[in-house]
Amino acid sequence: MIASKGALALLRLALRRDRVVLPVWIAVPAVVVAAIGSALADLYPQAGRRAALGATVTSAPALRALTGPVYDTSIGGLTAWRAVTFVTVLAALMSITTVIRHTRADEESGRAELVGACVVGRHAIVAATVLLAGAANLVLALVTALVLAAQGLSVAGSLAFGLAAGGAGWVFAGVAVVAAQLTEHARTGRGLAVAALGLAFVLRASGDATGDEAVSWLSPLGWAQRVRPFAGERWWAVALLAGTGLALVAVAAVLAGQRDLGAGLVAPRHGPRDAGARLASTPALAWRLQRGSLLGWSAAFAVAGGMFGSLAQSVGTIIQDNPRLAAMLALMGGEGALVDTFLATVLGLLGLVAGGYAVQATLRLRTEESALRAEPVLATAVRRASWTAGHLGAALAGTVVILAAGGLAAGLTHGIRAGGPAAEVPRLVAAAVLQAPAGWTLAGLAMLLFGALPRLVALAWAALVAFALIAQLGELLRLDDRVMSLSPFTHLPQLPGGTVTAGPLLWLTGVAAALAVAGVLAFGARDVSGD
Repeated sequence: MIASKGALALLRLALRRDRVVLPVWIAVPAVVVAAIGSALADLYPQAGRRAALGATVTSAPALRALTGPVYDTSIGGLTAWRAVTFVTVLAALMSITTVIRHTRADEESGRAELVGACVVGRHAIVAATVLLAGAANLVLALVTALVLAAQGLSVAGSLAFGLAAGGAGWVFAGVAVVAAQLTEHARTGRGLAVAALGLAFVLRASGDATGDEAVSWLSPLGWAQRVRPFAGERWWAVALLAGTGLALVAVAAVLAGQRDLGAGLVAPRHGPRDAGARLASTPALAWRLQRGSLLGWSAAFAVAGGMFGSLAQSVGTIIQDNPRLAAMLALMGGEGALVDTFLATVLGLLGLVAGGYAVQATLRLRTEESALRAEPVLATAVRRASWTAGHLGAALAGTVVILAAGGLAAGLTHGIRAGGPAAEVPRLVAAAVLQAPAGWTLAGLAMLLFGALPRLVALAWAALVAFALIAQLGELLRLDDRVMSLSPFTHLPQLPGGTVTAGPLLWLTGVAAALAVAGVLAFGARDVSGD
């Protein structure tokens, strides 16, 4: 109790700091679930049509990899099938960002040291953060359950859905608090936690695609699906999520007692005393700071691309028995031949995720400024425009690199199964790289926010989530064309299988350039600060 003294006061402070962002994190999944449930009720009012949809998904390994299995063909069951993965990923991201922000990021900025100088226990900050993350996930679970129940779905199924999403978020809160003890920098801790989330998605997708339940059960996202809302709820799976989160928090408490404030259990590697000639320019410095993140993202994209590429050929084997599958994949955003439609859908998802890399890499500028590392650099002969251009260039080029890695892996695995890797690799690499202009647009927006409104750079992440919702669910929700056009991802060609029009790509590139230039100019006109 002494070690966590003052935790409730710190919890109130954390709630005040997150009074805007946490309600948004909670509201978005609730709105998405409500929209999906309403859209499915309109599109599939007859039980026969819902059963046909369920049969299509059950016999399509590639579809199961993207969205998971269908356990029940009622409106509630189909809503859970379509929404549970999306909502659990959002809950996990909410938990990761919240935990790292209030633990490792505060230690890195010095806030935690100031708080620790007051009358608070050694573990008060971690305790307050865990309480905050747990409360946020519980509220998310209850709000989501109320939204589903308000649509006339069963209370038990609605509560199971909400607890599955909140439980998955709670598990990744535990993952994030453990990562915060291991690393010395917030960026590294956040990267470890997000990498764990990516691994969980890959395990879940692989297990569902192959029908190997043992592999799916290795993933907390798979546990959330197997709560089976509206399909004979498994409440013990909810208990598994809750218990795993508690176990991870306990591990983090033990680890926290083994380290000093501000330090991580894994000490960063010391570099050479003197910088080499290759670090004599701002682009070289930006590359040095960004290379670890870029390599990690590239490896993750290669794994995901290879897995989905190996599944693509299985789509073609079921076209004759499942004529509705083409319509289903078209609803998800694809066009053209069935296998190409699946690949286009997968590459579109990779393009959305690459937008996250573009935002993260660009906002490294804000990290450097907040940590007071920008001022010493800019106090030399380095111009502001040159410094920002180095990081922005790394973000733009890195977006292309990670997409190419995903396309290369997908082309190799699909080509080997289809018997023509020499033909598949070039076209899938090209299809993947052509997703980059949408990511560049997000990088430009992040640059503008950094330059003009540095305290609101989180809006770049909000824009990514909004654009992803529009791109992935806009057709299902029958959004107006004017709303659909707001997302840069809806203007990308659906490749392979579609046609390439230079106009939208040039427009997106031009918008990205205009936003980036405006951001660079705005940064040149404001003061540099560490707040």
